[in-house]
Order: sequence, then C-alpha cells, then structure tokens
Amino acid sequence: MSAGRLKLADAAATEALGRALGPLLRAGDVVALFGDLGAGKTSLARGALAALGLAGEAPSPTFAIVQPYAPPELMLPVAHVDLYRLDEPGDAVELGLDDLLDDGALLVEWPERLGDALWPHALRLTLAPDASGGRRLTWSAPAAWEARWPPTTLAQEPAR
Repeated sequence: MSAGRLKLADAAATEALGRALGPLLRAGDVVALFGDLGAGKTSLARGALAALGLAGEAPSPTFAIVQPYAPPELMLPVAHVDLYRLDEPGDAVELGLDDLLDDGALLVEWPERLGDALWPHALRLTLAPDASGGRRLTWSAPAAWEARWPPTTLAQEPAR
C-alpha cells in the first residue's frame, strides 16, 4: 500500500485532480472520497466524470444516493455515490453497489458510513481544508492502484 499527500490550491485544482483521476478508472475500481462537508469531494468526482466524457455539471448525489452514468454518456459506466444519509452500514447492501462493479467503477462520498464493509481494494482519497485557504489531499493506494496512482502529472509533497 502506498500513501502520499498533495496541496491543492483551490476548487479548480481539486476538479483538475478529478480530471487526472478519470482516465485511470477501470471496471471494478472504487474511489473512496473522505472529507468533511465542503472539503471538495463532489468537485473531485465532477472532474473525474468530466474527464470520462460527461457534458455539463454532474449533480450531487446527496438525495439520489446513487447517480449512475453509462455509455455513451461516459466512456466507462460509473456510479457517483453519496452515503451521507445512510443510517446503518448494512443499508448499503440494498443499493446494489457490488453489482455496479461488474462493468463499472464507483466514486463514493462518505465511505466511512460503510464501516468495515468498505472495499479493501478502494483508492482512499481524503480532502481537508488547508490553512492557506486551499485543500490538502492525502491518499492510501492499495496494490490494485500502485501502478496508476498518483498520476504522473501530480507533484507530491515530500514525506515528513
């Protein structure tokens, strides 16, 4: 498992990170987006969806919980998922998320609502406010992601 961190100057940099993520997605991938309200999870997901071909801005899936996208709208089936409103980790079973992984990928906001049920092969991205007004991204990339993440276009911060 690899880990790292990166400073994102603003919301545009967060969306650009998503645009770098989008082309890396494959069927079966899960990207777990951690962070408080307003941390940039939806902006990052919107960037990934745009990179995969979505025209226009993706709506937040807060009320729909699962917002699926499929070809020809995107190059790869992707479900943008917001688990904020789940009461119990077991409630996620009814959403059929595992079935969506057969031929697509998941971008999951509020993955901590799954408890121990979060997929072990998920790329874990955590966004947090930075004192300079930007955001700080930290990540944990399992073996399935090590050759793909981080994108070579990202300049990582040195380990401390």
